[in-house]
Amino acid sequence: KEGDSFSVDIEVARMSELVKGMIDDDCDDDDVAEIPLPNVKAAVLKKVIEFCKHYRTEPMTEIEKPLKSGVMAEVVQKWYADFVNVEQVLLFELILAANYMDIKPLLDLTCATVASMIKGKTPEEIRKTFNIANDFSPEEEAQVREENKWCEEP
Repeated sequence: KEGDSFSVDIEVARMSELVKGMIDDDCDDDDVAEIPLPNVKAAVLKKVIEFCKHYRTEPMTEIEKPLKSGVMAEVVQKWYADFVNVEQVLLFELILAANYMDIKPLLDLTCATVASMIKGKTPEEIRKTFNIANDFSPEEEAQVREENKWCEEP
């Protein structure tokens, strides 16, 4: 529930640039006061902390851009691929938390996961994957396709 507290090692906490900026540079574990993160739900923060703790012991391999595969297990280590194998709602909440807390490796991982969900799909398949309504008329859609023909793979 909201209002929960989580105790974390200072080095884990410092993975977040936001939190790092709130912590005094010369303080140690005993000095750190509670840092409120009102924009992050407790369940999401728990996942963020899990990611940061694991990252400290096994850093994630750098994600190549563009993605070499639509399968995350071929892009990053198995633990990281499993970590982002979650419901879409949680994945997007993790993206928002990583962005708000400024945790670049987590943001890279979660955004790459969304990119992998899009990779190689048609606009119709992408709409279905993310439950997006098509609000283009057939004429508008034809015009957009024509204007963007240059960016489609041959």
